[in-house]
Amino acid sequence: MSPTVRELWRFPVKSMGGGRVDRVRMDRRGVHADRLWAVRDVEKGVTASARRVPVLLGCSARYLTEPGADAGPGNVPAVVVTFPDGRELTDDDPAMNSALSELVGREMRLVALPPVEDTSQHRMSVSDSLANFRAAQVRKDFGLAEDEALPDTSVFSTKDIITLARFSTPPGSFADLSPVHLISTASLRQLAPGVEPYDVRRFRPNVLVDTGADDREFPESSWVGGELGIGTARLQVSIPTIRCVVPTRAQPGIDVDRAITRQLAQRTDRFLGVYADVSAPGLVRVGDPVDVTFPKPPNAFQRATTALNKSATRGVQRLLEATVLRAR
Repeated sequence: MSPTVRELWRFPVKSMGGGRVDRVRMDRRGVHADRLWAVRDVEKGVTASARRVPVLLGCSARYLTEPGADAGPGNVPAVVVTFPDGRELTDDDPAMNSALSELVGREMRLVALPPVEDTSQHRMSVSDSLANFRAAQVRKDFGLAEDEALPDTSVFSTKDIITLARFSTPPGSFADLSPVHLISTASLRQLAPGVEPYDVRRFRPNVLVDTGADDREFPESSWVGGELGIGTARLQVSIPTIRCVVPTRAQPGIDVDRAITRQLAQRTDRFLGVYADVSAPGLVRVGDPVDVTFPKPPNAFQRATTALNKSATRGVQRLLEATVLRAR
């Protein structure tokens, strides 16, 4: 059986629950109208994430009407947020920000994705940026004990590391890093063999790919460097998705499960699913076949380039870590 699109997910507000859609257009920004809103942590001056503000996962969001083709940065459609107590507030309701602040316990504000050239909702202070690279904070973000190894971030490019050091999310996007996130039914099943597959909502992908009875372990990991044809869109698979503590968090109908962190560490070195860039825009529907063009083995030049990039990335990380130590 060839892989097919099992589910498509769109998340109107970063770190809140989203909803399934039957079809969606993809372009260089990723899934159309995905994460056009976010919650701004006013006190800390950063875009809030469920890694550090887990109560946001208790909220869900939907658009009042289907976003138009021109929806995007600087042109964001109206949204309604459902709070854990059942209240529903629209983005223009004066009670929205006070409700978010009450939920979190400090001042928060719902913000729309600004035009690409406006980085005001993405920038971080130097102190907050440096704090992100402290080992204690990294362990907290990934749910790691003091004696556990830190995650392998060598898959990130130097550009990615620099972007993450300067911004809460890349300018022009409220996604953490990459435009599209995919995961397979096989991975949800294989991460905890012998028990019920994990609920896809824990991992918050845009595309759930049904890989059928594929018996390869975590099959999408072999797509990295390859290309996917889905509907009329083409995606270039960039890196495996490194998993933070979010999948362990509670959501409506989903309990806390800290065992997921252990499973990820033991089975996948904390990676599950893949990130992809859109190389050709197009329309994707549930049920569409997923045509996988696997990457060719790298030649000597490509291997050398990859090694150089990883060395440069580690150098940037060491420099940031050294800056943190000097700042203490």
